[in-house]
Amino acid sequence: MVTGASPAVEPVVGEPAAVADLGGERALLVADVHAGIEVGLRYERGVELDDRADERRERLCDLLAETDADRLVVLGDLAHRIAAPEGEECEELETLIRAVTDRVPMTLVEGNHDGGVAEAFADGLGVIGAGGGVIGAGGVTGGSDRGSGVGRDGTGGVGVCHGHTWPDPGLLDADVVCMGHEHPQVRLEDPVGGSRVERAWLRGRIDPAAFVEGGGPQTTPSGDPPELVVFPAFNDRSGGTWVNVDGQSFLAPFLPDALPAGDAYLLNGTRLGDFRRV
Repeated sequence: MVTGASPAVEPVVGEPAAVADLGGERALLVADVHAGIEVGLRYERGVELDDRADERRERLCDLLAETDADRLVVLGDLAHRIAAPEGEECEELETLIRAVTDRVPMTLVEGNHDGGVAEAFADGLGVIGAGGGVIGAGGVTGGSDRGSGVGRDGTGGVGVCHGHTWPDPGLLDADVVCMGHEHPQVRLEDPVGGSRVERAWLRGRIDPAAFVEGGGPQTTPSGDPPELVVFPAFNDRSGGTWVNVDGQSFLAPFLPDALPAGDAYLLNGTRLGDFRRV
């Protein structure tokens, strides 16, 4: 568990995944699966990599079993290619979705790489639109839910979005907001000049005025604003934003401004402190 994380969302130690307590239902949350990435890299860049489709699918299913989750929620970019899925990518998605939904229901929060996924797999997926939504025990609010099957209890809940577009203002009523898209990474250096890059979590209190397009007093929640948890990419081949390197641009339109005081954590739970000073 990442020390200090919201009690409603508990990261799985050593994994780019978290478990959310939705008040009667446990959901496994992951972001940026990028199924079909090897096909995409071959098509986009002429790069040939060994296919890890089976590994991705088996790890997701293992995590569902290990966490005793009742549902899988993907925080966007289930697919890799921005166009509608076809060919080998479509085959990987079909096999992955079937393997998951044979066990538990699956909800996709639409990301910028998920064009056509909802339509292609309408029978297997619940979908929350790009603006996001708040999930809990009694319904879904915010965004454009299309049969997600998850609910909200009306007293906080867990906000979910991908992060490639401005989120629905209703997410500010959640206790915590979870997002993907950014693929946060940290560059770590050792005393002798060596370096390595590792996937990381980012967590901190949201600045409401910077989180919603246009900002302004109308977006300010009545109590403390929710925490924002930026998920590492589930797919370790998908690159990311080096959050502690000068000159790296964030991808989300509201970052880094909406996270004025955020901490970074490694997958093993190590707290690195302010992500800007790691």
